[in-house]
Amino acid sequence: MTKRIVVTGLGATSALGGTVAENWKNLNAGVSGTRRLEHDWVEEYNLPVSIAAEATVRPDTVLDRPTTKRLDISTQFGLVAAMEAWLDAGEPEVDPERLGVDFATGIGGVWTLLNAWDTLREKGPRRVMPMTVPMLMPNSAAGFLSLHFGARAFARTVASACASSVESLDSAYEHLMSGDADVVIAGGAESAIHPITVASFASMQALSRRNDEPETASRPWDADRDGFVMGEGAAVLVLETEEHALARGARIYAELAGTGVTADSHHITANDPTGQGAARAVRAALDAAGRSPDEVTHINAHATSTPVGDPAEFAALETVFGDRVREIPASATKSSTGHLLGGTGAIESVFAVKAIQDRIAPPTINLFEQDPEIGFRASRETQPLGDGPHLAISNSFGFGGHNAVAAFATYDS
Repeated sequence: MTKRIVVTGLGATSALGGTVAENWKNLNAGVSGTRRLEHDWVEEYNLPVSIAAEATVRPDTVLDRPTTKRLDISTQFGLVAAMEAWLDAGEPEVDPERLGVDFATGIGGVWTLLNAWDTLREKGPRRVMPMTVPMLMPNSAAGFLSLHFGARAFARTVASACASSVESLDSAYEHLMSGDADVVIAGGAESAIHPITVASFASMQALSRRNDEPETASRPWDADRDGFVMGEGAAVLVLETEEHALARGARIYAELAGTGVTADSHHITANDPTGQGAARAVRAALDAAGRSPDEVTHINAHATSTPVGDPAEFAALETVFGDRVREIPASATKSSTGHLLGGTGAIESVFAVKAIQDRIAPPTINLFEQDPEIGFRASRETQPLGDGPHLAISNSFGFGGHNAVAAFATYDS
């Protein structure tokens, strides 16, 4: 019998809310999570961009003080999402040596690192916290989740920029398929809305500069798009082998039918404008799922709202789907959440799972005039997907030429 991998738990925290239910409700209500940054450092450093999609529920309101004191905020977000997902999965009873963690971040503990540097310069080495290195390490979240949940099979970290957390799903899929674990906690987290990252992304001309229109700044596929909006938060999926999930009577949201990962080898930041690498990732995910492009009924696009990135993604999907790409309901959810960088693929995978579960494609807000070169069937408002089984893909593409795609299918026992 062919092994199947299923989703049994979901967790998420972002600018749209502190739980999956809040995120999904506000996403479908067309809420924008982008706001003006109310921090002294925006004016202090005269930053050209003063907007972002900060998470609405701060992790220090959920976690106890001893925990937050020893974790970077990105790991705190990861723990909050993982706790929700684990509870949602029914707190599975699993042999610790059969429980693994595949987690991701794009940048890691940037706040810890740079705060420590300030402390060193201003107060000297004796005042630098002894936990600084464990807090700033990119693998901090995976390691702490392993400790928190007693996962002893493995605790792996992926750091592939904005493709990171879909690559963590790919890793989890392979670990479960190969028999290395029965249950995997997978996802990603990021909290990098910091003066240095805002300044750097702005210098690259990557960020929207609509400081006076924060709620409409992120405009994927729009003819007047001018860059992405930084977001923060985390999302987690509890993945299991079907056999393990059925044996414990778990509720199954969907099947993680397949994943695909490729590299462009084109440019350190820019997408391959032909979209060939991204197209190969989509095909790889569908091949792993044993499905054809004709079976895909929903697309959660990477869609950052950058002038160059959005057309490249459409070119990639047109290569795979042909003219049918213009008929498949597509959503660009960064218009609401902002861009969570290393956590973005995880939260968009949660949205893809919810889309096929509820049979609706969430809206793409701020799409005032669609770029004629980007012919997706955009869901400006929530649109029904119809009855019957569904197959959704979630795309994530990152600096360095990383391409990662996850395919989720309606679960049919």
